[in-house]
Amino acid sequence: MAAWAVVTSEAGPPQIALPPEIVDAIERSINSPTKTYRYVLPTQLSSKSANPALDARSIQAKWGQPGAFDARTVCQDMVVEFDRDHHNVLGGSAEPYANNPLRIPAIILKARAAQRNPKGFDDLILVLDYAEQHPDHVDELLLATAVAINTRLATAHVVYPVPNRVSFGAAVQAVNEFSSAKTGGIRLQAIAAALMQAIGTHFRLFDRVVSYNINAADASTGSAADLECGSGGEDDFKAVSAVEVKDRPLTIGHTQDKLAALRAKGIREMIYLIRGGVLAADRQAIADLIHKEFATGQNLYVTEFSEFLRVTLIQLGELGRRTFLENIGRELDERKADLSHRIKWRELLAKM
Repeated sequence: MAAWAVVTSEAGPPQIALPPEIVDAIERSINSPTKTYRYVLPTQLSSKSANPALDARSIQAKWGQPGAFDARTVCQDMVVEFDRDHHNVLGGSAEPYANNPLRIPAIILKARAAQRNPKGFDDLILVLDYAEQHPDHVDELLLATAVAINTRLATAHVVYPVPNRVSFGAAVQAVNEFSSAKTGGIRLQAIAAALMQAIGTHFRLFDRVVSYNINAADASTGSAADLECGSGGEDDFKAVSAVEVKDRPLTIGHTQDKLAALRAKGIREMIYLIRGGVLAADRQAIADLIHKEFATGQNLYVTEFSEFLRVTLIQLGELGRRTFLENIGRELDERKADLSHRIKWRELLAKM
């Protein structure tokens, strides 16, 4: 984006002479809790700047209005690549315009009812309507968008201030607060992976933990569970145990689903690390399954996340607890977790 070169030049950020409510809406959009929305203004305004005949509100050419165009192609060819080259500052989405919020013909009031974040959608409408009403201000809108992205990027290089000494209580408190937010299991899986890495290192049980995408089906990744613990490199990795992380009650179906993959990969040890307990109606069935599988040489363990965390942190000791906290930051970085998760973890460490 030409606007990016201007914003990041030695001359510093340009003066923006837009109405304050428009600048505020741009900043909220770039930092929206709805990841998809962060890609909208760079895509729509860049398109309008390159071709003033386009309607900045259009998502699909089939919208049918004058200036309608397919914005998805622009996003994929330009904005997604920009995002990848700049530390996933917008969130690291591979196809933002294929997500539900933008399966609409245009950013217009009529589409608001289909949005889970209507206030965030209102910000997009406000800015893009302004672009259509003031076409001579589009380049300035794009500059303001680039300024907001650059400000967000300043926090993308997250440094995690792990304290030199880590008490048991402080570690438990920080992890509990970090995992308390509903994040679709992203934070909980990062914590579980970090904990298993610390266990493997401290007790010399394994030297590598492979963490799979929590939203990907096991069949598509070739994984037996969310985490696989073992030794070896990319080509010769051999898992000795697996961990399934559940941020909801465990059911007999969840338990049974993993057995075929575990056997196929020769993994004898399987931990179901859960938060929410076991579904009451399935408790006996799960207990029977564990007993039955033990006879075949398959060890299945079901444990509450909080209990497993506390016992493990006691066993790891002070040095191991510090390693565990370091591992969480590393896991968040390697998984390219959204900036909001990484900043929250940094803030919690800074308070310890």
